[in-house]
Amino acid sequence: MTLAPNQTELLARARADLRMGVPVVLTCDGRAVLVAAAETLSSGRLNEMRALGAPVVAITPRRADTLKARAYSNLVARIELPRDAGTDWISSVADPADDLAHPMKGPFRTLRGGEDGLEAQSIALCKSARLLPATVVIEVTNTPEIASAKNLTHVSLDKEMIDVLSLAPVVHARLPLTVSEAGRLHIFRPDDGSEEHYAVEIGCPSRDLPVLARLHSACFTGDVLSSLKCDCGPQLHTALNMIGQDGHGVLLYLNQEGRGIGLANKMRAYSLQDQGFDTVEANHRLGFEDDERDFRIGAMILKSLGFSSVRLMTNNPRKVAMMNEAGIQVTDRVPLKVGKSTHNKAYLATKARKSGHFL
Repeated sequence: MTLAPNQTELLARARADLRMGVPVVLTCDGRAVLVAAAETLSSGRLNEMRALGAPVVAITPRRADTLKARAYSNLVARIELPRDAGTDWISSVADPADDLAHPMKGPFRTLRGGEDGLEAQSIALCKSARLLPATVVIEVTNTPEIASAKNLTHVSLDKEMIDVLSLAPVVHARLPLTVSEAGRLHIFRPDDGSEEHYAVEIGCPSRDLPVLARLHSACFTGDVLSSLKCDCGPQLHTALNMIGQDGHGVLLYLNQEGRGIGLANKMRAYSLQDQGFDTVEANHRLGFEDDERDFRIGAMILKSLGFSSVRLMTNNPRKVAMMNEAGIQVTDRVPLKVGKSTHNKAYLATKARKSGHFL
């Protein structure tokens, strides 16, 4: 045992730094870079970074496609930062909010060849911090001196991509619910410093039989505010009612808001939808994939609770596939077609057409 933080703990520290606008140092296989999140970088820190080298703005191929910037790899596009460009220019590259008002943002000069693994890692780190997936990156050589002199978090990476996934039960307690007085809430905490996840167990479901289950991703706007833009709230309450009527089951409440991009980015996507883009197009313009969620988290919780097979309440074939791949057998898919309204009709149609949902 040691008092020093391990890689997972340093990554948690790095995520917090990036959210506050503090750069971090990433190293791997003899290469080192200084990284700042494009969304939170200040002019003062950008000037200090420029004194150390030539910055590039790293964005995802999805965002590069929107900007008509050439991505020479399937991981990242590296745009040279012009000498006269400041944080406003960086923000316009990272954030699509004014794309329609200012469609001609280029021309961009993107780097070709060379190592881009740390740039891709920096974007993955921003995604896990629920920031826009764009970073300002400078290659550095005197890594220990820079990290020590500026008191920066330094993470030595030993994986090709950041893929930290481990969680443990914290506590569980009886929780009588409207749908059933035989409710129990379980709390699970990831070891990477990210949000906790919850399991609502109703009754005493057998661990030897497929359990009626729902993997529900947190939706503040739908679950709490009863938003009409999605079907999440009705799905949550219908699933709980179905489990209550059955007498036994489990609902997993996973903190993966906005298909895993976070509430702030979800609101950015909503703003883009108001400009005429559908939910998938909005995600792509922001630099995200159609769906950034990791349903392996749900499989881990189910295994921790002692379940190995489920009757899964979902319209999403991806959930079924990921459960099976993660070692939880889906013996039956139980449809959950509720919550359709005039406000979300187009949204649901997009889910069916582009994401293959059974609607």
